[in-house]
Amino acid sequence: MSNGLTAITEYFLELDALKLINRRTYIDGGARLENSAEHSWHLAMACWTISRSFKLDVSEEKLLKMALIHDLGEIDAGDTFLYASDRSSAHSAERDGVKRLESHKGNAVTELSILWEEQETGTSIETKLLKVVDRMLPFLHNISSEGKTWREQSIKRSQVLKAHAFIANDFPDIHAWMLDNIQMAVREGWLQDA
Repeated sequence: MSNGLTAITEYFLELDALKLINRRTYIDGGARLENSAEHSWHLAMACWTISRSFKLDVSEEKLLKMALIHDLGEIDAGDTFLYASDRSSAHSAERDGVKRLESHKGNAVTELSILWEEQETGTSIETKLLKVVDRMLPFLHNISSEGKTWREQSIKRSQVLKAHAFIANDFPDIHAWMLDNIQMAVREGWLQDA
């Protein structure tokens, strides 16, 4: 089993590299940038909480697994900023990274690519919730940091509205909360009113 444990622990170190991927999201009111591993944990906890608070009929196991793995491809591909002008190649680079991790000799999670693909392209309630909360958390961090990322990147109200418009259909309460906060962010000068 020693050789098996060596492969498993090598895989653990591969996964640990997600901690090295910094996002453009400031945490703790703007104290520092969040890394993708922290974001994945936060996303899992937030999805779990929202699913219970909204009394959604979801598979919590599937939801939590998808939240934990949704950014694994960033180990190889890096993080793509939500408001980047070109995000077209991010998904294929991330997909390749997940396939590499899945084929690692220390990995025992054979459905890694299947789960990643579902969270990426699926339409289940778990996927919809994951996508909404994945957008909600950086938005929340921007509100708590007085729009630090938005201000640094000269983000406009129209960009934020466009990036979050899909939320209105499936989670109108969350979307309404976001719209209220967007108006406040514009009033406070954290978002450009354009």
